[in-house]
Amino acid sequence: MSRPWDNIIGQDEIDAYNAAGFGKSSGLGKRPALLIIDVQYRTVGTTPMPFWQSIEEFPTSCGQVGWDAVTHIKSLLNYFRKRRWPVLYPYVAPKMNFDQGRLAEKVPALMGVAEKGYEFVADIAPQPEDILLPKKHPSAFFGTPLVSYLVDKNVDTLVVTGCTTSGCVRGSVVDGFAYNFRIVVPHDAVYDRSDTSHAVNLFDMSAKYADVMTTSETLSRLIEIE
Repeated sequence: MSRPWDNIIGQDEIDAYNAAGFGKSSGLGKRPALLIIDVQYRTVGTTPMPFWQSIEEFPTSCGQVGWDAVTHIKSLLNYFRKRRWPVLYPYVAPKMNFDQGRLAEKVPALMGVAEKGYEFVADIAPQPEDILLPKKHPSAFFGTPLVSYLVDKNVDTLVVTGCTTSGCVRGSVVDGFAYNFRIVVPHDAVYDRSDTSHAVNLFDMSAKYADVMTTSETLSRLIEIE
């Protein structure tokens, strides 16, 4: 089965990682939680459109790739709801004039997002039983009570979805790994405005921090949990 980094990461580099012993599977535990990171209209647009059209509405949008991922996230979300497993939404809260940090200096467009952009995509919007986690930085763990919620729910495995692969997803995966959670990244349920960054970061996460697979494969593994 093809992987996002095929034809981008050279075989010599893949062989070098394999020779060093990277990329072994961590497997899933018994109590998974689903993270849906930053899946708001600001990252996909209000309707599916190609990238260059989508950024006319929201400069921070990733366009069609975001909507493609939403379809896969919805499949995972439906299964988590069926099993009554925890679902958590780390998200970007509206930026205020006084709320400028280093990221706003690097990406000024983050400060000019219309109110609609901060709404959750309706197809996968949170329900009353879900946990909302407003954040100011890439990692869903930094400056939030995420770990406390996960401990309270006895979570041992995180299925990480959302946006962007190279930013908030990667930051959350690395921190989740550091907290000793098992991590699964369904590569078709995360998205990025750069195909190259998407592929390279998935390759690196697969090598070091997470089990990277398709949504279909993820669901097959989840079904095996008693």
